Amino acid sequence: MNCNENMNHDAALVVFSGGQDSTTCLFWAKRRFARVYALSFVYGQKHAAEVDMARSIAERADVHFDVMDVSFIGRLGHNSLTDTSICMDQEVPLEGCPNTFVPGRNLFFLSIAAVYAREHGICHIVTGVSQTDFSGYPDCRDSFIKSLNVTLNLAMDGQFVIHTPLMWIDKARTWALADELGVLDLVRNETMTCYNGVKGDGCGYCPACRLRREGLEKYLQQRQWKEKKN
Repeated sequence: MNCNENMNHDAALVVFSGGQDSTTCLFWAKRRFARVYALSFVYGQKHAAEVDMARSIAERADVHFDVMDVSFIGRLGHNSLTDTSICMDQEVPLEGCPNTFVPGRNLFFLSIAAVYAREHGICHIVTGVSQTDFSGYPDCRDSFIKSLNVTLNLAMDGQFVIHTPLMWIDKARTWALADELGVLDLVRNETMTCYNGVKGDGCGYCPACRLRREGLEKYLQQRQWKEKKN
């Protein structure tokens, strides 16, 4: 099948982890597309419970949900998200990537998502990567996403469009977007962003939790100021 034939331009596939960013993107996609699919991955992560959380959120959002086992990703390199013997970096190093970086993760996820999308006649792929809060991960940068988008279209003779709603916004604005979409409480209480596998507000001290909490506090202060002003 030519990738341009029988493609549904009203459908979108969300690369979905069940965390703050991808959940916000899921509801962003629901507002813009008639049909939304969610695709999660088991890649050898220490806290695979996030997949169960993702499934629960997808059911609540009434979107089709699938899981792909790509455990080979966790066996390819050494990082603190898949290797229990490695202590997690608490700060982004001055040079290089933090050891929470899983090499090739977004490359594999988006490539597999594109194949899945092709087989389901979907043109639009949504991912929650952000260059503003990219935590030193090179595969969250806009240049990578644009390059991969071109490569996937060439590889499958298609017209995929990779959407990155969070690319140029920080965590405070991501919380604001969740609030605008009417899912702030769901995102705060029912998602898992924590590197230590704690639901909701998380452990409070891992890099992901600190970034998430700082963004939430900033947003709530901004919202309170606006409410007082009005």
